[in-house]
Amino acid sequence: MLTIEDCIELSELTEDEILAIAEHEHIPEMVAIEMGAYLVHTPDGERRIKRMIVEDLQAARDRGDRHHVALLKMVLRHFLEQHGCVK
Repeated sequence: MLTIEDCIELSELTEDEILAIAEHEHIPEMVAIEMGAYLVHTPDGERRIKRMIVEDLQAARDRGDRHHVALLKMVLRHFLEQHGCVK
C-alpha cells in the first residue's frame, strides 16, 4: 500500500509545492498530489503550477501574512530550480 509520502515522491513535486496547489485550488492534499503529478507532465503544466504559487504568494502578501510569504518564496525558488524550463 502506498503512503501519502510515497505519492508525493512519485509526483516529482515537494510536499510544500503540493500544499501550494491544494491551497490555490481549495482541494484536499491527495487530490493536489494527483493534479500536480499530472501537470508536471503536460506542456503548460509547470507554468500553471508556477502561476498558482505566485498567486498564493500575492494573496499572502495582501493579507499581511509575512510568514506564509516567506514560505511561498522558498517554495517558488525551489520549484524554479527543479523545473528550470519554467519562464
